[in-house]
Amino acid sequence: MEITITQAASPKAVTVMHLHGNVDSTTFEQFQNAAADLIAQGARDVVIDLAQTPYMSSAGLRALNVIYNSLRDENATRSDINAGVVKGTYKSPHLKLAAPSKRVLETLKMSGFDMFLEIHPNVASAVASF
Repeated sequence: MEITITQAASPKAVTVMHLHGNVDSTTFEQFQNAAADLIAQGARDVVIDLAQTPYMSSAGLRALNVIYNSLRDENATRSDINAGVVKGTYKSPHLKLAAPSKRVLETLKMSGFDMFLEIHPNVASAVASF
């Protein structure tokens, strides 16, 4: 897997991670570590571009969950977030997904990630949503 990083301008700075290749048991650590490095460097609003990611395994989903937790809204308690997810009123304010393939989108929906992450048809709309 290859990861490229770009910065997008919206009302605020948005970091875009462009993933090229599968996110699976052999590549999830690379994905997770790259995101952790960005967050440690100060990235606060992140879009993950999945346009070039044909497959995401459960290991990729776990990495995505770690990234989500790293960018969790500091003003909300875990119980408030969980209640909002259950009610369908909470989406992560700092992490958005863009352009997943049909297969990856099905995986995200089956695993419930669409309940707490906004999924946009392209990077431009994900960036604009901040």
